[in-house]
Amino acid sequence: MIRKATLLAVLSIASLAPMVATTPGTAAATTRTSTAVSTTSTTVNTAVSARQGLTLTVSAITPEWAKGQADVIKISGTIRNDTGAELPQLLVRLRYAPQRFADRAALETYQADQTDATLPGSVSSQSSVSIPTLAAGASTPWEFTLTPAQLQLASFGAYPIAVEVQQQGWRRLAVQRTFLTYAPPTQPKLPRNRLAVVLPVIDQPHRADDGTFADDELSAALTGKGRLADLARIAKTAPKTVTWFVEPSLLDDANAMVKGYRVTAKNGEATRPASPEAAQWLADMRSALATSPVVATPYADPDVTALVHQGLDALTGRALELGAQKAGELLKPGVQAAVNWPAAGRIDADALDALAVGKGSAQVRKVLLNSTNLPLQTPVTVTPDAATTLDTVNGPVTALVADPVLSRAFEPGASSSTVLSKQRFIAETAMIAAEPGQTAPRSLVVAPSRRWDPNPTLVSGLLKTAGGLPWLTLTPLDSVKPAKTRVPRAGLTYTDADRKEELGAKYLTPVKTAWEKAQLTSLITTDKRVSSFDAAVLRSASSAWRNQTRAGRAVTKLVDGKVQATMNKVSITGADPDWLLTLAGSNGVVPISVKNTMPAQVTVDVEVTSNNPRLLRVEPQPSNRLVIGGDGQSGTLQVPLTASPRGSGDATVTVQLKTSDGRPYGKPVKLTIRTTGYTGVALVIVGAALTVMMAAVVTRVLRRRSQRRLARAARTRESETV
Repeated sequence: MIRKATLLAVLSIASLAPMVATTPGTAAATTRTSTAVSTTSTTVNTAVSARQGLTLTVSAITPEWAKGQADVIKISGTIRNDTGAELPQLLVRLRYAPQRFADRAALETYQADQTDATLPGSVSSQSSVSIPTLAAGASTPWEFTLTPAQLQLASFGAYPIAVEVQQQGWRRLAVQRTFLTYAPPTQPKLPRNRLAVVLPVIDQPHRADDGTFADDELSAALTGKGRLADLARIAKTAPKTVTWFVEPSLLDDANAMVKGYRVTAKNGEATRPASPEAAQWLADMRSALATSPVVATPYADPDVTALVHQGLDALTGRALELGAQKAGELLKPGVQAAVNWPAAGRIDADALDALAVGKGSAQVRKVLLNSTNLPLQTPVTVTPDAATTLDTVNGPVTALVADPVLSRAFEPGASSSTVLSKQRFIAETAMIAAEPGQTAPRSLVVAPSRRWDPNPTLVSGLLKTAGGLPWLTLTPLDSVKPAKTRVPRAGLTYTDADRKEELGAKYLTPVKTAWEKAQLTSLITTDKRVSSFDAAVLRSASSAWRNQTRAGRAVTKLVDGKVQATMNKVSITGADPDWLLTLAGSNGVVPISVKNTMPAQVTVDVEVTSNNPRLLRVEPQPSNRLVIGGDGQSGTLQVPLTASPRGSGDATVTVQLKTSDGRPYGKPVKLTIRTTGYTGVALVIVGAALTVMMAAVVTRVLRRRSQRRLARAARTRESETV
């Protein structure tokens, strides 16, 4: 009696509201505790334990779409009892509606509204499975076999069906909704809409500078069941019409792992051995995409709108150039970069202008956008063509708008599965083909989220299904062009919420500083042995850091440190506060020595400015340029100075290294020059000497005159005596 009472309590809770749950490869509906106002009201779901659920799984529907009235359709799956008690008197049955969906909006409502009000009203008498008892923890299969005629399917379109589990003939324990598409041979000829499928191979940057990894996460993603390994598996079997968006810094990072690499750790840098998995992944991608259309994203997938808004347009152009270059080197020649897929599929007019004004490989002529970024002017009941045209300062640019519902079908989630995603995809595309007013095929674009975590079984299955539908033609993205007649769109819509998602000024200010410093090293030497740091700075500006600013700042800090360390390899020697140079005389030269510990030759200008021109003046000179060899060599510039004749003392000069175009290189250095004032001292000494000499001469003259007078007086006395 106690066990029976417990069982009835569990069943009464479970029967209040069914709820859908799925596993990655199958569709499942699981009962969970909820509060219901009535049988037609929306339920409020609450968390339940595994002991309270009954899981209904739809594992197969064959064929995926029916062609004739007599086609045999099999729908199969399982139910599993996780309530913690045995369940008696269960019935699995099929519900259907002989009326097809009127449009895609009705299809969406059916899938989104999980109340009884939207369940199909008819119950198939030919499709039911009775289960006398299902023990706790046990599962049992079920299968229905029926035809379109039995389901009263009369014309081309998508129809709702649902599988439910009842107890005792009235209490619903679980339900699972899906779709069945019917395409009879007698239907009017439908246009074969063009479907371009875009699959992204985009990751976050893993290196800081070219020689140091900021993390070691890439290794796991490239192997086993890692995300990137799954993408390689999809690429091997995907149709050659699928267009791949590949992020070149990911290829670059993987290539850096092939020969061994260094990773920044808490206790310093750790060395990792060469990665055969990275080499294999690169080889697999090269082989799989050898004949497929590939688009290179800008290097490191920078946050283009943020860069433009913060005055870093030049970084965007450099990212486009470097992206095309690296993709050509590491994947295959001829990878195009003229199509841009901005972060989250959203861009504003300023950023679009910045992309359009580039030259060569840095010029964008197409953009792939989210439907909310380019909405329709007025609501319509038909699916608009994917392609339209946008005006820029450099002429028109083609905008390709991804269909949000078809794109979501390619992504595993809480309400999707291989089976149900296929049925939804087939139904959606059939509804598009049946929309009124079509006189020519339309273009559709599928683009799952850019850093998705794909289910290879799901994606490969959808691609295979899409290729077999008579109302679809798979086509490369490059073939999608604006139609002559298309539904007007409202133009780019970029909201305040979109701006808040960008990398902000606070984040990008250190990136800008590192970029400006990095440019200086490339200006003093063109030798490839000295890194330009362009790639490193672009990694700091990646859109991947939008939701990971802490990790992005860590990368920026590492990059800035490496840039500064490289800059410090060219410095003024002896430049310390106690360094004292002496200028002997009123004029002379002072040697300024510059040391270069880079491996390559550098060219710098040395600018010397007196901080007290009245006391010390820097004289003009023919040239202030030094060309200094690498590996510790030094160069010396002799600077002519003139001291004031009015005194001696200490004066300071500022020495600044500069690039050939006049940009300061490094911090200025102050040097102390001691002026001895020898010319003034010499005048005093000479004057004093002349005074002494004159005094001596006068003394001698007076003495001689006195002696002569005394001699005459003596002779006079002698003569008088005689």
